[in-house]
Amino acid sequence: MQTIKRHLAYAGITLLAVAGSSASVVAQGTVREQFGDWQMSCDTPPGASFEQCAIIQNVMAEDQPNVGLSVIVLKTADREARLLRVLAPLGVLLPNGLGLNIDGKDMGRVAFVRCLPNGCVAEVMLDDALIQTLSGGTNAIFVVFKTPEEGIGIPVSLNGFADGFGKLP
Repeated sequence: MQTIKRHLAYAGITLLAVAGSSASVVAQGTVREQFGDWQMSCDTPPGASFEQCAIIQNVMAEDQPNVGLSVIVLKTADREARLLRVLAPLGVLLPNGLGLNIDGKDMGRVAFVRCLPNGCVAEVMLDDALIQTLSGGTNAIFVVFKTPEEGIGIPVSLNGFADGFGKLP
């Protein structure tokens, strides 16, 4: 993996994955609170009668400024599921999926589910065990691939994850 430095890219407008697990729209949100390195952003999706909130962290690779991720954690509109969505840049190798390592432990890979005009989305349902691992961890590394052999590890701070997740409506 290449040397990478976390670079938070908050410019007043953050990405918010909308409503249900089948939604493919990414919309603007209003930042409500800061939890360590995570921001809670809320928005009312088109056609929805209530606000949807997510905790979000945007990170960039230091040596490859065109490689960045938006990490989005939310509860679905029906409150039945908890999701981790990652928006990776266009140009990543899709068949290799998105890898996750938390505090040195390989958590596996998840497939990309769709590509949007601004990037490709990988999504995983958060079970209690993964939420506990993320909440108790200090650093996650998400891995995207440019080639089958070349993975790019992008660190994501877990500072504030537990507090932010606990405040999601």
